[in-house]
Amino acid sequence: MGKRRCVPPLEPKLAAGCCGVKKPKLSGSGTHNHGNQATTVPVSSSGPLQNHQHADGGNGRENVSDLTLCPGNSPITRMNPTSGALSPLARPNGTANSTKNLVVTAEMCCYCFDVLYCHLYGFPQPRLPRFTNDPYPLFVTWKTGRDKRLRGCIGTFSAMNLHSGLREYTLTSALKDSRFPPLTREELPKLFCSVSLLTNFEDASDYLDWEVGIHGIRIEFINEKGVKRTATYLPEVAKEQDWDQIQTIDSLLRKGGFKAPITNDFRKTIKLTRYRSEKVTISYAEYMASRQHCFQNGTLHAPPLYNHYS
Repeated sequence: MGKRRCVPPLEPKLAAGCCGVKKPKLSGSGTHNHGNQATTVPVSSSGPLQNHQHADGGNGRENVSDLTLCPGNSPITRMNPTSGALSPLARPNGTANSTKNLVVTAEMCCYCFDVLYCHLYGFPQPRLPRFTNDPYPLFVTWKTGRDKRLRGCIGTFSAMNLHSGLREYTLTSALKDSRFPPLTREELPKLFCSVSLLTNFEDASDYLDWEVGIHGIRIEFINEKGVKRTATYLPEVAKEQDWDQIQTIDSLLRKGGFKAPITNDFRKTIKLTRYRSEKVTISYAEYMASRQHCFQNGTLHAPPLYNHYS
């Protein structure tokens, strides 16, 4: 059993960015053995294993795979186009998911849209919102188009007060993700915004002490040059990629820059932290519906939150 921690261990502020959404075919691109045999994980220049390295004492960035809703965490929400009210979407089986005890809200995504909109149009930044300002590790993700292609994702494993943290990482993820050009006004109508809050951090007893589809994992290891490296996947990634635990660990090692053959003995040296997440996503259209009193004929006449929270 893992040792429970309420928040991540104290560490310098750590920024992290998401990877792409393509699925690497681990089993079809090389050997994959769960024993002491070497494991080959493909490294694609365009897939999720690109640009994912973090070294302690480096630039402080660590890349995290693409964020989507993890079953069993927060509900997806929809905005009522008429009233602007938020309501939980029904589960596929038709039963609504309870929002009791959830911290993340769709209003957090609306606030991120407000911050980005004001920045792109040169308005003063909006007033602080009314949702909780408690500290959490957090991620802000931008996707675009019907296929929801990743457009930017950066967050932190250091707990930040939500008001300042969401404001900071809204702009960082939208404008400073090194894999993409900065977002522009013209892209706003096609955007989706996701906010993820990380919770329930626990020290795992070993590298297999976690569940696919339930836990996100962050690993620390010493690479072949004797340098400590880290890498992480959010809770939904392994399930989306159809990976088992070993495949996920090996992919994380490659993501963290480990280039030597991977053996079971080496996996046993990994320090693993597991965690869970709450997540909510809204589209730009849903955001506009919630802020319709600020817009006339598609034109913004006042910074959204100056009206919304006044």
